[in-house]
Amino acid sequence: MIERQEIGQRMSKIVKHNGTVYLCGQVGAGDSVTEQTQDCLARVDALLEKAGSSREQILQAIIWVADMADFAEMNAVWDAWVPEGHAPARACGEAKLARPELKVEVIVTAAYE
Repeated sequence: MIERQEIGQRMSKIVKHNGTVYLCGQVGAGDSVTEQTQDCLARVDALLEKAGSSREQILQAIIWVADMADFAEMNAVWDAWVPEGHAPARACGEAKLARPELKVEVIVTAAYE
């Protein structure tokens, strides 16, 4: 059975299937990469909680940054956020994001109970 939460015309924010939760891409508010990454990850936390999951259960993260020059700044926030011993499989690349002011987007897949 597939369960969808926060369903919109274009996408669902959460899709659960067979012990796995898929989150839609999350962006954050703020002027800097640090602020946007912090806000983005807070949104991921909220969706994981709503889905019955947590940071410790993240299986994979895909991160897009608008400029790879911001990679270290984003990683500083990411590294502080990921629980020790629970780092997921991860990819990070540069991409043109949906709006020019966006600097980072995170897509998460996690397990849930």
